[in-house]
Amino acid sequence: MRRSAAVGTDALAGRVRGAILAGGGATRFGGRPKGLEEVGGARILDRLVDAFLAALGELPLLVANDPDAAAWHPGLHVLPDVHPGAGALGGILTAVSADARPVVCVAWDMPFVPPALLRRLADELHGSDAVLPASGGPRGVEPMCAGYGPACRAAIESVIAAGDLRAIAFHSAVRTSILPAETVAAFGDPAVLFFNVNTRDDLTQADVLWRRLASSRS
Repeated sequence: MRRSAAVGTDALAGRVRGAILAGGGATRFGGRPKGLEEVGGARILDRLVDAFLAALGELPLLVANDPDAAAWHPGLHVLPDVHPGAGALGGILTAVSADARPVVCVAWDMPFVPPALLRRLADELHGSDAVLPASGGPRGVEPMCAGYGPACRAAIESVIAAGDLRAIAFHSAVRTSILPAETVAAFGDPAVLFFNVNTRDDLTQADVLWRRLASSRS
């Protein structure tokens, strides 16, 4: 997987779709769904929608169980979990079950995922069923910013039925590819790319990171 870091949006339009995963219960964050919090003056959800539009040329799906989800971003097609209670894995299953196309999924608490990385994940799906970027996390990969093909559906359903809800539980049953660390680094620092906002302290840190990134571009 040594192709160029960016792939033209036109080449991917209509072939791969995007999905924003808002969590099994739209986890509340200080009384609000956390993807509606702002980083650098823009909601995390809006940042991800814009990234998917730039990367794939169409609005992403929104996988969410909150009854108010349809009002979060008018125009997004909202899907509740097809297997409630299965956590992040259930969100991935919902996204891959939406239609026959492959899908790039991103958790809605990740404000710094760039369009170029989304395009690269989408491009790599032509030869793999699952494409995950290497990361510095405990799993070594980031399953909540990854691409998944239709073959993942049956594999995910199988591990859920077996009671294994790990987001990586089904990888051995499908053709899985990993974007190596040096490739991921071409899109930015993995600690920033995959930074997720889970607490108020995380939100404060995300604003600091955003200002640092904005100043480095100026």
